[in-house]
Amino acid sequence: MSSALLLVPDFSLILIGWLLVRYSPFDRAFWSGVERLVYFVLFPALLLQSTNTAVLDFSSTSAMLALALLVLAVGIAAGYAVKWVLRPDALSFASGLQTAFRFNSYIGLALASRLGGSEGLALMAVIVGCTVPLCNVAAVWALARHGQSALWKELARNPLILATAGGLATNLMGLHAPEVLGMTLNRLGSASTALGLMTVGAGLQISGATGTAGPVAWWTGVKLVAMPCVAWLVGRHLPLTALQYQIVVLYASLPTASSAYILAVRMGGNGPMVAATISLMTVAAIVTTPLWLALVS
Repeated sequence: MSSALLLVPDFSLILIGWLLVRYSPFDRAFWSGVERLVYFVLFPALLLQSTNTAVLDFSSTSAMLALALLVLAVGIAAGYAVKWVLRPDALSFASGLQTAFRFNSYIGLALASRLGGSEGLALMAVIVGCTVPLCNVAAVWALARHGQSALWKELARNPLILATAGGLATNLMGLHAPEVLGMTLNRLGSASTALGLMTVGAGLQISGATGTAGPVAWWTGVKLVAMPCVAWLVGRHLPLTALQYQIVVLYASLPTASSAYILAVRMGGNGPMVAATISLMTVAAIVTTPLWLALVS
């Protein structure tokens, strides 16, 4: 089956969320509550269990992780460059910078499972475990510098950082959840994938980009073109397995994280602009992600 067809079921869930918020009694207030449930409970459970049970064979995944970190560094640097090129206002810059390098883990883990089954899911979980804390540090740093929030306080209460750090730490110490607890976490994690994708669709809205079209387009280009291009070009010259190459290019080509909106609003940022950027990237990724995967298939 082609990469494009593999992505259809998961992007269909995004479409279902978009349809439900417009043509059903489940309005945006309902989906806002679902998003918070996914962000604070279900998705951390998935990250905790995935990173705790992943086979962390860094000797065989070191090249993949190094490339993922390089791609992240490129995204941060290129996203930051808009400050001098297009000169957005300080609030919009601090809010939108994160969209250039953060990625939608709901989509990433779902698609990785489709591409490589449990092995693909484990590889993506390792990338998530290593990059999500760095992404969140960079995102919170920008907003904390603009506002009055304390950087370390924001990091210490971020559920995604806590879950990934806890999963990696317990994994490295050889501590794993009892079977009953592990099954419970798996159930919660399974719920997060479908609900997370549907909340992405429910949150699609483009109108908030008024007045910031230039920076939004810049960050979209960084996330959906520059980062996957680096992964594709550099990955060809690294000792990666076929699946590792696919997973790291998939990671690089993912649209930005839907939780970027929650972070921006909670820290006093430009929420409407971030929501519009998330929406634009998500819709565009329906086309761009299959194209990048086709190049490595």
